[in-house]
Amino acid sequence: MGARSEHLREDHRPVLTSAAIGTWSGGRFMHFGEPVDDDRLAALLRPDQGIATVLTADAYGAGEADRLLGRALEGTNRSAYTLVGAIGHDFYEGEREGAKGFPRFTDPRLRGPEGYADYVRMATERSLERCGVDAFDVLLLHNPDSIGYTSEAVWDALEAVRAEGLTRSLGVAPGPANGFTLDVIDCLERFGDRIDWAMVILNPMEPWPGELVLPAAERHDVKLITRVVDYGGVFHDDVLPGHAFPRYDHRGFRPAGWVEAGREKLERMRPIAERHGLTPLQLACHWNLAHGPVHVVAPTLISEPGSAKSIEDKRAELAAVGPESVLTPEEVAEIRAIGDNTGSMLLKGAAPDFEGDAPLPDRWAISEHLAELAGRWGIEPARDLTKAA
Repeated sequence: MGARSEHLREDHRPVLTSAAIGTWSGGRFMHFGEPVDDDRLAALLRPDQGIATVLTADAYGAGEADRLLGRALEGTNRSAYTLVGAIGHDFYEGEREGAKGFPRFTDPRLRGPEGYADYVRMATERSLERCGVDAFDVLLLHNPDSIGYTSEAVWDALEAVRAEGLTRSLGVAPGPANGFTLDVIDCLERFGDRIDWAMVILNPMEPWPGELVLPAAERHDVKLITRVVDYGGVFHDDVLPGHAFPRYDHRGFRPAGWVEAGREKLERMRPIAERHGLTPLQLACHWNLAHGPVHVVAPTLISEPGSAKSIEDKRAELAAVGPESVLTPEEVAEIRAIGDNTGSMLLKGAAPDFEGDAPLPDRWAISEHLAELAGRWGIEPARDLTKAA
């Protein structure tokens, strides 16, 4: 496969706006900051001329995020916005496993390959029903395990719902943590004729490892949606040293001192933002958009305890980001050097330091096939995919 098939070369891909907002914002379904009420979140998600692309995932709130988004979309002309959905976690038959969430639908404990097509169709139809629409513009495979990245049966199932008109295009969304570098590249090589979009973590303080995927995305004509653009809220400029994170805030998993280190880097980047009349969040968005395959920025909009900056103000900043980056190549390189995070964490997915005989849902060994792939893309796993000592 690899190259895009001629019968799919017609420009069937929807045009997503450069600024997008996801149902993980507002703290209602994903634990960031103070959760806002349903009315306020619905207003935040409602598409308008500034932000006309909205993203959701069926696993958020076990379907409740879809329903709230459906409420936000009521009365809006379907042609006025683009909708990105995501399926992959089975909360219908699977049992929640604590903080790990629901298992992937490809978990052998739930079904084998013969059951993938039925699940994908069912999950897609139910998510659409909750959103109150007939079709997605993009349907993402959400947080796949090693099977999801490599299984022909999985991508046949996804292609079937696209062929039936339940989505206009397909994509892959690795996560939720950083990593999956070789897995994404391998997925694009295997199924590049079916994949139009991929979602990756990328921002000026986390260029690594997401940047390693950019050449493969460009070669396979895959457009990128980037998340965590705000770097845990630091680019919103209201997460300060000593910040009190709520008890169940996901950012509590970050290493000690990350806020202080991030603020120091932000101050070094701030003159570049001021030179262009940009807020820190806008600077992060422009830095992402300066990379050719990146077409969409989707930061998390967070209501921070005690902050004078509202999520509505943060949304307005995001809405003002245009489709073209104003940064020069020299400024992009300077920001990259300031934010360099190479080797700062253990990575998920195929990793050279994985220990164990059997793959875990989010981490596994590098196979001979992936080692060969890494070599072709100039990636040395021991150097490029490991946490520094």
